[in-house]
This record gives sequence, C-alpha cells and structure tokens, in this order.
Amino acid sequence: MSKQSTGHLANILSKNQEALLDGWLSTMLSRTVRRDKAAEHDVRQQAARLLPLLIQATAAGANYDIDSAAWSEVRQLLSEISASRVRQGYTPTETATFVFALKEPLFASLRAELAHDAAALGGELADSGALFDRLGLYTVEEYQRNREGVILRQQQELLELSTPVVQLWRDVLALPLIGTLDSARTQVVMENLLQKIIDTGASIAIIDITGVPTVDTLVAQHLLKTVAAARLMGADCIISGIRPQIAQTIVHLGVNLEDVTTKATLADAFQTAMKRLGASVTYHQAA
Repeated sequence: MSKQSTGHLANILSKNQEALLDGWLSTMLSRTVRRDKAAEHDVRQQAARLLPLLIQATAAGANYDIDSAAWSEVRQLLSEISASRVRQGYTPTETATFVFALKEPLFASLRAELAHDAAALGGELADSGALFDRLGLYTVEEYQRNREGVILRQQQELLELSTPVVQLWRDVLALPLIGTLDSARTQVVMENLLQKIIDTGASIAIIDITGVPTVDTLVAQHLLKTVAAARLMGADCIISGIRPQIAQTIVHLGVNLEDVTTKATLADAFQTAMKRLGASVTYHQAA
C-alpha cells in the first residue's frame, strides 16, 4: 500500500499517546485469555515501545508503505514480538490481536478529531484501517516464519537424539536405529557415526536396525552408504537386527549385502566384534 498521508494519523497518535495506550491495553486484555500478571506486564512494555515508533513512522514518511525504510524499526519490533510469542506458546490470532486492538481506540480518536470533516474522516479511517491490517498481517507472517524455524530446529534435534552413537567397548561403537530411515536421517546418522569414529578411534561399528519397521530398497541403500562412509574412516561395520521378515525382503529386493557382516541380534554382533578384536566374552553363572 502506498497511500498519500494527510498527517492526521501522526498528529492524533502524538497528541493522544496516553489515552491511546490505555485504550489499546484495555482492548488487548479484554480479548486475550491470558490474564496472568507476567503476560500483562509484557504486553504493556511491548505496547509502550511500539507506540512511539508508530508516531515516528507515520510522521516521517509521506505514505503508509510499511516496507519502506521509515517503517524499519516498527517491522523490527513486530518481528521481535512475534518471535517471543512463538516461544511463549501464543496462537497466531493472539499475536495479531496485539496490533489490531489499537484500531478501536485509534478510530475513536479520529472520529473525535475529524467530526467536523466527514470526507477527511472517511479517508483517514480507510487509510488507517488498511495500514493496521497490513501491520497485523506482517505480525502473523513473522509469527509463522519464526514458528517454522522452531519446528525445523526441533526436527533436527529429534533426528540427532534418535540416532545416538554408543561406545560399547574401547574399539566398538553401536548405532541403534529406531523408526524410518530416510535421506535426511541418513545424513544425520552418517555425521554422528563418523564424528564418533574420529573421537574414539573405534575400528568396528555396529548398526542395529531392530527398531526399523521395514526395509525397502531405499533403506538398504542408505545403510550401504553409511557402511561405505564408515569404511572410508577406517571402521568396519556389522549390521544387526536382521529379522526373518527383513532377511526375506532384502533377498526379494536383490540388495547385495555380501560384503557386510549381518547378525540377528545386537548381542551376536557384539560377540563377533569382540572376536575380531581378539577379545572373548565369557559367561559366569551366579553361585
């Protein structure tokens, strides 16, 4: 929007700061379900910070284009508020209400100021309404952008948590996989495993797929890529958790695992690893 400003909005915002702030807060608090003292304090601080910036922006420019440089500080503060609302668990509607709630007391001030000039009042109400609608939409857009960023970070963290690399023995690592193994997760698996190989100097890595529900051609290819990457780092891999159904599927798909040692259980894989290291596992029966 690039509507020529008449200056009425800037004047009214400047002349009625205290009244507008009180009316804004009253409207916000009446529309929100969050009535705790901490939330009210945050809202008051944010409103008190935004109002002077609105006065500055409306007074500085000849238009209400919020993408212009005159509105940069307003956009920055709205972005900060949106990000904080995401972290605090607010909804998009609650976030947009922060901006929209100012329209009610502002329109009341405009009507009082321009009661003698119906044409100017109509134009200013339309322009101001469009301005605050755009600011509200900007706030929601920033909320969505920040929420998507949080979701992406959480997904990455979940991927890392779901692919732990455990050191079973001095030279033996175990990577228990649970759930679907897709391309994104395979990348995380590789990175975690290779980093652990570097950190520990392990020569054997056991990849346990007991918790992987199904193995298709794509999953098998991901496993082979992980094995190949580990070998390049000097560690041999053993795949454990090969259940009868998975064994049949792999054979049916024609996936070549001849160069990879496979075992039915993690215990069998660990025993094989110990033998390769020249160690032995003995069982002592309790007296």
